Amino acid sequence: MVSGQKGEFFWRSALYIMASKKNPSFDPRSFLSKVGEGRSIGKYRKDQIVFSQGDPADAVFYIQSGKVKVTVVSEQGKEAVVAILGADNFFGEGCLAGQPVRMGSATAITPSVILLVAKEKMVRLLHKQHEMSDRFIAHMLARNIRIEEDLIDQLFNSSEKRLARALLLLARYGKQDAPARMVPKISQETLAEMIGTTRSRVNFFLNKFKKLGFIEYDGEIPLKINNSLLSVVLLD
Repeated sequence: MVSGQKGEFFWRSALYIMASKKNPSFDPRSFLSKVGEGRSIGKYRKDQIVFSQGDPADAVFYIQSGKVKVTVVSEQGKEAVVAILGADNFFGEGCLAGQPVRMGSATAITPSVILLVAKEKMVRLLHKQHEMSDRFIAHMLARNIRIEEDLIDQLFNSSEKRLARALLLLARYGKQDAPARMVPKISQETLAEMIGTTRSRVNFFLNKFKKLGFIEYDGEIPLKINNSLLSVVLLD
């Protein structure tokens, strides 16, 4: 027989272990890295379409690795780049707000591994798992801040400054998980669409940045940016 105090200790420990097994803590990172009920993982080649504008909106996507371009085409046929997204980003979340069809298209611009989570599964998850809802809300807030910054950038900054900012964002400048400041392979045409200018202007500014030592560039992207490129964005 164990003493009363020791018996109570072991009894409480046993209850804690049983409860832990019955309701294990939810790990969003683990959930977003594996296949399972209501979710699957797809591997996409460069330039492969993830979904197209007008497709049924029935799932949320999460980028495990790679980069995805989100675009919208107007009724007049003009295409605009809405976002370039990298690892740990969600997209296609409009379905959670009642969008029946995709408002834009998503295309892998590098080889990418992407998790698909069915809409119904994602809705249940956000209701039941606070860790997941906190992560998703943080993502949406960051996305809204980025959209506001992009709008201000388009309204008030020159195309040169917009290009510098776009390169810094693509290289994940300032992110702890990106010590190598490399801009992934992306066409000058896409860069021009992102910042609202022409390919020739992008080419001009890239060569200018190279001469000033802001980037390491041999005429092809990917390229490496240097800390000094930040001065273009900060310059009034």
